[in-house]
Amino acid sequence: MRIALDAHGGDFGLKPNIEGALLAAKKLPHEIILVGRDPEIREELRRHGAQDPERVSIVHAPHVVGMDAEPVEECRSKPDCSLMVGAGLVRDGKADAFVSAGNSGAIMVASLLTLKRIPGVIRPAIAAPLPTAKGTTILLDAGANMDCKPWHLAQFAVMGSVYMQSLFRLENPSVGLLSIGEEETKGDTLVQETLPLIKNMGVNFYGPVEGRDIPEGVTDVVVADGFTGNVALKLYEGTAKVVFKMLKEQIMRKFTYKIGALLMRKLFTEMKAKMSVDVYGGAPLLGVNGVVLVCHGRITPTAVLNAVRVGGELASAGMVPNIRKRMEQVKDRIAEAKEQEA
Repeated sequence: MRIALDAHGGDFGLKPNIEGALLAAKKLPHEIILVGRDPEIREELRRHGAQDPERVSIVHAPHVVGMDAEPVEECRSKPDCSLMVGAGLVRDGKADAFVSAGNSGAIMVASLLTLKRIPGVIRPAIAAPLPTAKGTTILLDAGANMDCKPWHLAQFAVMGSVYMQSLFRLENPSVGLLSIGEEETKGDTLVQETLPLIKNMGVNFYGPVEGRDIPEGVTDVVVADGFTGNVALKLYEGTAKVVFKMLKEQIMRKFTYKIGALLMRKLFTEMKAKMSVDVYGGAPLLGVNGVVLVCHGRITPTAVLNAVRVGGELASAGMVPNIRKRMEQVKDRIAEAKEQEA
């Protein structure tokens, strides 16, 4: 597989991306295409003693979209920025996936402008993988769409189901709709109107789930509008961070606690690794005509490695063609729901 990587993406610029690319080239069979300013990339490679690394190439993109830049204006005015060029490589068949830790809004805009949406998809969604007591659950939308209609959530359910089948090889992943109670009579208007629609999408619909059900891994997929999903995601990440911080503070209080912690060091290390976002590399942007992974701005070399791995797995599993097929199957049901709303 050929994986294009936005070399400048993220809060820390070139360093973690180049380190991660070299790590991926060493541990994975993929070709890594570094997209960005050629002279700067070559200088960073030189600093790492890798002037001409195997299975690593460079595609020059003179402009970079800032992390706080306005997405649409930047992508339209800079067609040769790293995001537009990287997405273009996927569109032109020169790369099988595109990975970036850059401005998430701009990643979505560049993907829409360059790759376009899969036929039938109304709005793409960011699917964030989360560690749970039972394995992994994906939450979508995790922030791409603030205001949603029932048919948007219904499509998220279908795309999330296909993603879990593609990456985790689940034959019939369960899907839950995030609400304030497990009873179908609870929830706001959006939840109430979405419930009957998801039931008609041909997915393994569990029903409404609460926020506390996410870490339990009650369902494989949890669907929400982008605002609610992003709040849930950030709360999830923040809670994990605080729990480890509080645990460390308590351990440092007594010598006996320190001895116990030393004996359990391996367990703590494994737990921390499992809760880290680096394990998943990035969150796929589902609904565009190509594999695109949106990574955390504070990206690490390990996260780059795993994002490259996941990008290759999704491309080889045919996730995009599978979503296209499922969208074709449910398009009439979505159209009917939209007509009833009108």
